[in-house]
Amino acid sequence: MTRLSEATLGQIAPAIRRPAYDRAALKPGIVHLGLGAFARGHLAEYTEDALEKRFGAWGIVGASLQRPDQRDRLQPQDGLYTLQKLAPTGPELRVIGSVLDVLVAPENPAALVAQLAAAETRIVSLTVTEKGYCHDPATGRLRADHPDILHDLEQPDAPRSAIGLIVAALRARRLAGRGPFTALCCDNLPSNGHVLRGLVRDFAALQDDALAAWIEATGAFPATMVDRIVPATTEADIAEVARLTGLEDAAPVIGEPFRQWAIEDVFAEGRPAWDEVGAQMVTEVAPFEFMKLRMLNGTHSSLAYLGYLAGHETVAQASGDPVLARFLEGLWAEIIPTVPAPQGVALQDYAKALLVRFQNPAIRHRTWQIAMDGSQKLPQRLLGTIRDRLKAKAPIAHLALGVAAWMAYVSGIDEKGAAIDVRDPLAGEFQRRSEAAGRNAQALSESLLDIEAIFGPDLPREERFTKAVAAHLAALFDEGAKARAASLG
Repeated sequence: MTRLSEATLGQIAPAIRRPAYDRAALKPGIVHLGLGAFARGHLAEYTEDALEKRFGAWGIVGASLQRPDQRDRLQPQDGLYTLQKLAPTGPELRVIGSVLDVLVAPENPAALVAQLAAAETRIVSLTVTEKGYCHDPATGRLRADHPDILHDLEQPDAPRSAIGLIVAALRARRLAGRGPFTALCCDNLPSNGHVLRGLVRDFAALQDDALAAWIEATGAFPATMVDRIVPATTEADIAEVARLTGLEDAAPVIGEPFRQWAIEDVFAEGRPAWDEVGAQMVTEVAPFEFMKLRMLNGTHSSLAYLGYLAGHETVAQASGDPVLARFLEGLWAEIIPTVPAPQGVALQDYAKALLVRFQNPAIRHRTWQIAMDGSQKLPQRLLGTIRDRLKAKAPIAHLALGVAAWMAYVSGIDEKGAAIDVRDPLAGEFQRRSEAAGRNAQALSESLLDIEAIFGPDLPREERFTKAVAAHLAALFDEGAKARAASLG
C-alpha cells in the first residue's frame, strides 16, 4: 500500500479531511517536547484549526527526548498523520499537517537546543508526563539529585532532561540578546505553569544566578488545563486507518471527539489563534485544572487500578461494569464537595458527562496504560482530595479504596496470580517492599505508606486513612476488586 506523504496526499480517500492551507508556506514557530499521541491529538489539532482560521508561522517541530521511533514514523510521511476521532456513531478522520519535523534529543542535543534558541521559536510546549519534570511530586520542587538533573549540570551543552533543555536554550537566547520564548506546559500537574517556572528557575540558579533572575523577570509560563482521551495506537488501529484512507500511515492518532483546553493568556511573543477554534483563554486556569485533576484524573486512576484487578482491559469495559460504575458515582460524591465549581460549570453534570466519555465503546483506552507511573500521579490526583476530606471529617471510603487498589496493583500480582507489568519510576522499590511483605495487607500498606515522596510525612499518621486503606487492601487480596467495590454500596 502507498505510504501517506506530501506527494501522495492527493490519493487519500475523498471523504478524509486534509490541511486547508498552503503547507509549503508554513514555517515553524512551536517546538514541542514529547511528541507523543496526546500532543498530536490535542495541541497539533488545535494548531491545525488555528492555521486554517488564521494562517501564520506556527508550524510545530517535535522533539523526542528518548527514542527515535516517532521521528522514524513521521519523517517518511513529511510529518503528516491521520487523526481518527471515535464516536459511538462512527469514526471521523482527518490528516494533520501542522507538524513539520521531529528531532531526537539523544542523537543530537545541541541541534535541539539550537532549534529551541532560534529566533523563529516563540513557544516551547511540553507533554513529557509527570515523571519528565525531575521533581518531587509531593512538593513540586526540583530534585537536584535526580540523575538527569545531575547529568545536565555536568554537561550543560548536552542536556537530556526537558528542564535542562529549556534552560540551555534560554541561556543561549539571553546571550544572543533575544527575549525568552513562552514555555507552555500541557501535562497534568497542579498549577503546571507555576511549577514549570519554579523548576526552570531553580535549575538555572544552580548554574547562574543572573540567568535565573532573567528568567524570573521576563519568562512566560502560562498555566493550562488539557483534556482529551487519547489511547495508545494499536496495530489494529493502524490497519483500520489504512483501510479507511487508502494510504499506509505508520503514525495515526486515535482519540475521542471531546476536547478541552483552558489556557492562561500570558505569552511572550504571540500565539496561534487557538481562542478562535475552541480553546478557552482565561485569566485563571486553576478552577478548571483543579476540577479536571480531581474529578477526571482521580477517578480515571482509581478506575484503572480497580478495573485492571477485576480483569477489565479498557476503561469502557471497566466503567460499563455496573459495580464499578456505582463505585465511580460514590467516588464523585466524595470528590465534588472538595472542588470549587468553575464559572458556568455544574459539577454533577460534569461527572455525568465524564461517565459517558469513559463508557464510549469506540475508545480502547487500556487500564494498564492509565495505571502507569502511579507514584507520580497519586499525590495530585487522589491524596490532596483525601487530605481535604480528612480535614473536614468527611467519609473517604471510595477514595481509600482507590489508594488500596493502587497498592494491590503495584504488589505485582493480579487476582489470578499472574504477574503485573508495573511501569513506574519506583517499580523496583515497590517490588522490594512487596516481596518483603508478601500478601500481608497490613505489612504491605504500612510499607508503601512509608514512602514519603508519595504520601508525605502527614498521611501515614492519619489513622482514619491508614486503617481504611489496610482494610480495603486485605479485602482486595481476599475477595477481589469487584466484591470490595460492591461492598461500598
